[in-house]
Amino acid sequence: MSDKAIFLDRDDTLIEDPGYINHPDQVKLLDGVAEALIELKALEYKLIVVTNQSAVARGIVTEKVLGEIHNRLKQLLTEKGVFLDRIYYCPYHPDGAVAKYRKESNCRKPNPGMLLTAADEMDIDLGRSWCIGNSSSDIEAGLRAGCKTILIDLPSHQKQLSPGQPRPDYGAVNIKEAVNIVKKSHRCPDAAVVTTGPTSTGQAEPVSQTTEQVAQEAEPVSQAAEQVAQETEPVSQTEQEQPQSEPVELQTRPPEQGIAGDRTEQLLNNILRQLKRMQRDDMFGEFSIMRLMAGVIQIAVLFCLLITIWFLMSPNKQDISVLIALGFAMVLQLMSLTFYIMQGRK
Repeated sequence: MSDKAIFLDRDDTLIEDPGYINHPDQVKLLDGVAEALIELKALEYKLIVVTNQSAVARGIVTEKVLGEIHNRLKQLLTEKGVFLDRIYYCPYHPDGAVAKYRKESNCRKPNPGMLLTAADEMDIDLGRSWCIGNSSSDIEAGLRAGCKTILIDLPSHQKQLSPGQPRPDYGAVNIKEAVNIVKKSHRCPDAAVVTTGPTSTGQAEPVSQTTEQVAQEAEPVSQAAEQVAQETEPVSQTEQEQPQSEPVELQTRPPEQGIAGDRTEQLLNNILRQLKRMQRDDMFGEFSIMRLMAGVIQIAVLFCLLITIWFLMSPNKQDISVLIALGFAMVLQLMSLTFYIMQGRK
C-alpha cells in the first residue's frame, strides 16, 4: 500500500520569511512548527517540503548555499526530535538573471511537478495526502496533484484570494491549526471534503491533462509522474535518510478548543508585535526643535532646584534667595511643559 504525505511549503509555513534567505543563520523556525510536525509523524505521514526558490535564478543564492540553508532547517528540526523525509525545490524562473535557470518549469508551483515527482519516487498516494502552504500557488499545486489543501493565512498578512484563484479545502491561521484539521479528518475519514470555492486550473497544460487522466482512468500515480518528467526537466532535490521519530501521544483536548487557543495565542502575539513597532516608531520619531528646547529648559529647572537646596543649607540662609530660585524653577518648568505641548501639535 502506498504511503501518505504532507507536502509543506517552506517560507512563512515552516520558517520566518524576511525576504530572500541567503544564509543559514537566517533560518528561524516559526512557533509550534516542530511540535506540529511531530504530531503529523505520529499520524504516519511522510513530511516532504516543496518550495519555489527563484532566488537561485535571480542570482541571490547559489544551489550550494541553498543546500546549507536546508541542512540548517533539518538541524533545527532534528534538535527538536522531528525529521523531514525529503526536500524538493525549484530553482527556475522565467525572469531569472542566471541564464542556466532562466526558463519556465513544470516543477515551479502552481504547477504540480514537484508533488508528482515525489509521488513517483517515494510511492505516495496523493489522494490520501495533504498540501499545506501560505499562498495560492501552493493551493493550486496541491489541487492539481489531487491532494487535500490547507491555506495558512497569517493574521498579520491578511491575504485575500481573488475570484480567479483556486480555493483551498480548509483555512488555518498557523500550522498548529492545520494539524488539528488533519487530525479531525482522521477521526472522520468518511466525511466528504467540502471546498471553499471553485478551483481554477487555468489554461490546458500537459501537467493538468496528466492529472485529469489519472483521476479518470485510475492509472498509477507513478505513470503520471513519469510522463511529466519526460515533458520537463527533472526537479532539483536534496535527500537525507533520517531515522523515524518515535510515536508520541496525541493531544486529547477537543480540536475546537485547540483551534480557539491557537487563535488567541496568535492574536496576543500580533498585539505584542504591534506594541513593539509603536515603541520603535516613538523612539525614532522626527526631530523637533520644540522638544529640544523643552529638554534644555528642563535641565535649567533642575539647576534652579539645586541652587534652592544650596541656599537652604547655607549658614547665611536668606529667604528671598530661596524664593527667587524657586520662582525661576516654576517659570522654567511651565515653559518646558508649554514647549512639549506645542511640539505635539501638527
